[in-house]
Order: sequence, then structure tokens, then C-alpha cells
Amino acid sequence: MKEKSISYKGPLALLTALFFMWGLITSLNDILVPHLKSLFALSYVQASLVQFSFFFAYFVMSYPAGKVVSKLGYKTGIILGLLVAAVGCALFYPAAALRSYPLFLLSLFILASGLTLLQVAANPYVNSLGTADTAASRLNLTQAFNSLGTTVGPVLGGMFILSAAVLGADQIKQLQGDALSHYYAAESASVQMPYLLLTAALILIALVIKFSKLPVLSNETEQIQDGKDHSLWQKKHLVYGVIGIFAYVGAEVSIGSYLISLLERPDIAALSAIDASQKLSLYWGGAMVGRFIGSVLMTKIKANRLLAINALMVVLLIALAIAVHNRFSMWAILAIGLFNSIMFPTIFSLALNKLGVMTGRASGVLCMGIVGGALVPIVQALVADHLSLLASFVVPLVCYLYIAWYGCQGYRPAH
Repeated sequence: MKEKSISYKGPLALLTALFFMWGLITSLNDILVPHLKSLFALSYVQASLVQFSFFFAYFVMSYPAGKVVSKLGYKTGIILGLLVAAVGCALFYPAAALRSYPLFLLSLFILASGLTLLQVAANPYVNSLGTADTAASRLNLTQAFNSLGTTVGPVLGGMFILSAAVLGADQIKQLQGDALSHYYAAESASVQMPYLLLTAALILIALVIKFSKLPVLSNETEQIQDGKDHSLWQKKHLVYGVIGIFAYVGAEVSIGSYLISLLERPDIAALSAIDASQKLSLYWGGAMVGRFIGSVLMTKIKANRLLAINALMVVLLIALAIAVHNRFSMWAILAIGLFNSIMFPTIFSLALNKLGVMTGRASGVLCMGIVGGALVPIVQALVADHLSLLASFVVPLVCYLYIAWYGCQGYRPAH
């Protein structure tokens, strides 16, 4: 009861910086996919390894991260996550200098491992900083700043990473001596500088949090003392929530990964890579606006009901985009961002409902579902390579159908 009278405005304000930072970093992957695809002459499936390496880390590291958080607490988990992510960003420098695609993928895996620890620690922490009734609304509000990061990311990525023109294999063969060295140096610098800046920013935030006074919550202390977690998998609404996170992250990442390529197509929008990256910011910007709106709407509409409505709206938009197959398809797909907005934090909050002292470890289990961002883009890539890019958007459509079901039925905790 004592925690309800405490003001958590300071800690929440500090945590929004984290949400912003990992939103920005994650959205840069959508810029890396087309850039590395051109640079290394990759197929859609090969290029999808960027997202696979990044999001597979969530599957591998989420459960261990939950254990770390349950033993060391939220604050230490957040600091460790920031430092590991900084190491991943720093490795982009040698990866770009050596022009090594495998090293790029390793760097992304390490970076994502750090962000996994951040997710596992920060999401339940925000969820617990206040009453259970406002948990979904509160998490949506802080996630809005995550969306601000994903909105800024494509703009900055387009300016720095996509500004350097990528030459084809035949064009590179024509370059010799200083011209070839200058080309490779420019390509390396376009990736190195943004990620070196991110390295410095992550270390700075870690230092700020180290010397900040974040409250230790009662359920956090109990989580650290309690070592039993076998009953987690008996909570059906949590298990369904893991699948919901898998479906949502997979669909969101898949759409973001192939949106630039879609908008470059002559039969859709015929945009340049840089112009398409600016449009991508509308996709993520819609999520930011939607989360601010959603945090208000959830004070009047049940969170699960709003989740189901939004998922069904996305199903309609994707179906129309595939059926119409022209410039309208661009706007339909971009509009998905607005309805995506409340999905991740709402699924997360609903899945953690009534778990008490198991919340920290349950967060680790939930974050395992983020591996959807690694697998769903590959499935969509396979469909794109064998059918067409626009037709492949039926893959995220199926994901949103499941989310609609979760909002209607799967979210209910068993009594």
C-alpha cells in the first residue's frame, strides 16, 4: 500500500530515455536491410538475416536475462543491458572497415542481447511503478517514446547510411586504385559514425542510471528471493501472450523490413531509397501518435477490447493493400503504424496480469516471443522470392488475426 503514495515521475522520466534509445536502434535495422542487401548483392532471404540475427538474440537471451533481473534487480539489469548494447554498437566499426557481413550479424546479435536485458528489466519495472489498473496505459505512454525513437531512426539512417550511393558489382569492378579505396572508405564511414555515436550515448545513459536513485519495489525484492518458476508455463494467458508478442513483433518488423523495397517498386510508389526511408518514418511515427492516443483511450476503453479493434483494422488495411496494388497500397501499409501503436505494451501488460512475484521471470519468458522478429521476416521473404513482395504481406496479416483473438479471448487469466 505504501508504494501507491510514492511519486514515480522521476524514474518514469528517466526510463523514457531508454525506450527512446532502443526504439531508435531497432528502427535502424530497417535501413541496414536495404543498404546491406545492395552492398553485398543479397537476396531477400539473405538480407533478412539482419533481422534474424538481431531478434534471435531475444529468444536465446530472454530467459537468462529474466534470471539476471530476478537476482540482481531492475537497476543493475538495465545498466548491464546498456553496456552490452554499447559493445554491439562499437563492433560495427570493424565490421564496416572489413566489409564483413558475418561480423555485421555478430554485432547485431550482441547489440540485441543488451537490448533484451533492457526489455526484460524495464518493461515490468514500468508496469510495477503504480497501480495495476493503469499499468497498460502507463506502459503505452512510455512506449510512445520508443516510437519517437523509431520515427527519428529512419530519418537519421537515411541521412547517414543511405546517403552514400551503393554501386553494383559491375560498377565496382570498373573502379581502381584511389577511386576504389575512396568508395570503400565512404561506405564504411556511412555506417561507422552513427553506431559510434550510439555507443557513446548508451554508455552515457548507463552512467546516469548508475548514479540515479531508482526505487526498489516490494515485488522486485520478492522476485529476487523466490526461485520457483516451474508454474509459469501453467499460466495460459502468459503462454498465449508469448505467442502474441511473437506474432506482433514478427509482423511489425517484417513490414518495416520490406517497406522501403515495396515503396521503391514502380507499380507501387517508385520512390528512391532515401525518399522511401522518409516515408518509413511515417510508419513508425504513426505508432508514436497512436500510443499517446491509446494511453488516453485506455482510461475509457478496456485494453483488451482496444487491442482486438486495432488488430482487425490492420487486417483490413493489409487486405486492401494487396487487393488494390497501386499507390494506395503504400498509404494503407503506412497507416498500419497507427494501429500497431498499442499492441506490444498492451499484450505485455495483459500477459503479466495477476502474476505477482513471478512478474520478473514472466517478463523474461514474454521477451522470448520477440524472436518473431527473426522468423516472420524470413517467412515473408520466402513468399516474396517465390510470389511477389506485395503478396508476401499476407504473412503479417495472419499474425494480426491471432492478435485479434488474443484481445477477445486469450488474454483472460485462469481462475
